[in-house]
Amino acid sequence: MEQVKITIALIVAVLLQWTLRNVAEPLGYIDFPLIIIVYAALQRDALRPLFFGTFAGIAVDALSGGLLGANGLSKTLIAYVVSELARRVYLDNLLLRIPVIAGACLLDDLVYYGMHRLLGQEPSVQFVEIIAYTLIWTTIVGTFVYLFLDRFVLETPVRRKRDMFQPRRQTRRRNPIRLGK
Repeated sequence: MEQVKITIALIVAVLLQWTLRNVAEPLGYIDFPLIIIVYAALQRDALRPLFFGTFAGIAVDALSGGLLGANGLSKTLIAYVVSELARRVYLDNLLLRIPVIAGACLLDDLVYYGMHRLLGQEPSVQFVEIIAYTLIWTTIVGTFVYLFLDRFVLETPVRRKRDMFQPRRQTRRRNPIRLGK
């Protein structure tokens, strides 16, 4: 059931990416499909995020009229990199997920604009400005989306019972003074 909920969230994210850009220009800086793809990749499943990345990237390219496949390649690459990172590093804490979404957003934009430059397409807007705004807005909105998805989408809330600022594990200390021996 959790997989169906994340799939529905991805479809809603693609539709939000397509419609909100037409409603207000600043909302176009938020990369909603990337947020869901990174969330799916953080669940330690290798195949589903790759499919999500390919589907979302090609759908966004087709709906926006951009270079078909550039977004698909960048989102698939991000899904692979983040799923491999999540397999090797424990990233269930929200504070660890914030730099992951920021790095994924930065790498996604660099690959996307790199594909445009490689194929001779000149971006219509300032490169650094778009990357900066997308990085800031996607990281902020992604943090709140992760909080929402962790609270309401996961089937087993016991698995995610950890707080955002969890205390460090205290080791038992031996008493250096041995009385009675």
